[in-house]
Amino acid sequence: MTNFEIRDEFYLDGKPFKILSGAIQYFRLHPNQWRETLHNLKALGYNTVETYIPWSLHEPQEGQFVTDGLLDFEAYFDLVQEMGLHLIVRPTPYICAEFDFGGMPPWLLNYPGMRFRVNDVLFLEKVSRFYDWLFPKLLPYQFTEGGPILMMQVENEYGSYAEDKEYMRNIAKMMRDRGVSVPLFTSDGTWIEALESGTLIEDDIFVTGNFGSQAKENTDNLRAFMERHGKKWPLMCTEFWDGWFSRWGEEIVRRDAEDLAQDVKEMMQIGSMNLFLLRGGTNFGFISGCSARKTRDLPQITSYDFDAPVTEWGVPTEKYYAVQRVTHELFPELEQMDPIIRNARAYGSFPVEGTADLLDVAPQITEEIVHDYPQPMERIGQNHGYILYRSDIKNQYHEERLKALETHDRCHFYINQEHLATQYREELGDEMLFSADTERIQIDVLVENMGRVNYGYKLNAPSQSKGVKGGIMINHQFRKGWKHYSLKFDETMLSKLECTNPVPDKIVSPIFYKFNVKLDEIADTFIDCSQYGKGCISVNGFNLGRYWSQGPIQYLYIPSGFLKEENEFIVFETENVKIEELSLVDQPVFKEMGL
Repeated sequence: MTNFEIRDEFYLDGKPFKILSGAIQYFRLHPNQWRETLHNLKALGYNTVETYIPWSLHEPQEGQFVTDGLLDFEAYFDLVQEMGLHLIVRPTPYICAEFDFGGMPPWLLNYPGMRFRVNDVLFLEKVSRFYDWLFPKLLPYQFTEGGPILMMQVENEYGSYAEDKEYMRNIAKMMRDRGVSVPLFTSDGTWIEALESGTLIEDDIFVTGNFGSQAKENTDNLRAFMERHGKKWPLMCTEFWDGWFSRWGEEIVRRDAEDLAQDVKEMMQIGSMNLFLLRGGTNFGFISGCSARKTRDLPQITSYDFDAPVTEWGVPTEKYYAVQRVTHELFPELEQMDPIIRNARAYGSFPVEGTADLLDVAPQITEEIVHDYPQPMERIGQNHGYILYRSDIKNQYHEERLKALETHDRCHFYINQEHLATQYREELGDEMLFSADTERIQIDVLVENMGRVNYGYKLNAPSQSKGVKGGIMINHQFRKGWKHYSLKFDETMLSKLECTNPVPDKIVSPIFYKFNVKLDEIADTFIDCSQYGKGCISVNGFNLGRYWSQGPIQYLYIPSGFLKEENEFIVFETENVKIEELSLVDQPVFKEMGL
């Protein structure tokens, strides 16, 4: 039987072992990119890959589990093993990862009073049911069963959130009770409060740190903490941050390659490490998270490039070669190889084939749900995307007043299918005036969920529930009788969409634009979104993600695996911008910020 032990060092089958790992998140890459990305990890001389398992993607509706396509982690683990790599798995209820709601499923928000990530009986019951499904799939991949998994994480940066040891122990017990036999670990910041609150060192669960520089100082803190608890364990950084995430309206965060290489070299001299990330990925669909701020939260961009050593689009950067060099300097005996470099192609521009007005087609592309008062997304079984609320009123032929209360996150208002106003952040809840000359006036309110907070004190905040929660007032009255249209932009909704109209002369409402694109040779490409306003784009029924003229990115990356000879693109534009072509280019497009 193979064996992995944690004593004064890591031991693999009785021999000292240094973990040199990189984070490659299967759910942010197309499966046809997994093999080459794992090759690029091995090409550094590294021996291990690390990944989270996002609960919300695998259980999108309570009791309904998904593992196909991008989510087939078993196929990914098979590939890891085939390529002779080891694996660190983080199957925690919460992952952070700049992921909507920190990777927890939004349907949890339908349980009033539930507190997340603490010793709440109901929360633990939901975690337990997910684990009943998950762990039978993970157990055969454990190192103790001849698989690649060396160890699994109990919780993620818990010391930065709460101090609830019983909760932590319950999660660990769930894992052990379901057959986990490899070592368990925690990962936290290295300040004393985080280590005291976020670890289970007293229960013999291995302790690691998360940081991206000052390796000596951080590992000294780890060592001192372990020694105070009578442990002499190896030192490891589970998230050695080689870059950072970016947010809409802000500059891309960059890190100097040589600065990173020297910090990585220092960490490798001291102990084991996991580069976070080895390769960037994409926040496909609506999975991007949001940074918490006191008054205005900051949604994160579709690209999860992270300024990683290998880009979102699969190209090794200067950072990659610098890390490869210092790895060879320290460990010349390790086999290194040339990395695989992906190439993108420019296909040119394609004209619009047809359009559809959302306010016309909403009843055809999604179920009409009627309630007396507006319901938030989660109440009608929707996790992400947009939700359209519709009602009508008798015209009293005077100036009318309209406002939406407790609404998240960004809201468009339409009167008789013409745009009245857009409210976001500070404006939401402000009263608007309107009038019309029809006997009855149609009111449409389109709300975009721009991503839930993924880290910090707002995990339990009311703003995590999306859509209209407080109600919609017309002339100082809460109006009854609202139709709800759940716009998930999934394959089911998109398959019902027919775009048969020409491009309107005047744009006054949200428009779907359809493009038919024939390709003679299939390769990666990028959509140039620099002439668009705000919305999302799908290809062949798959939602690639959001674009926004605010920047800093003005592109959407398309891995070749989503393309075929004949392709249907749907651009959904909410900002009354007229779109007349789809341009596929061979490199990402960025906006110059601060101008």
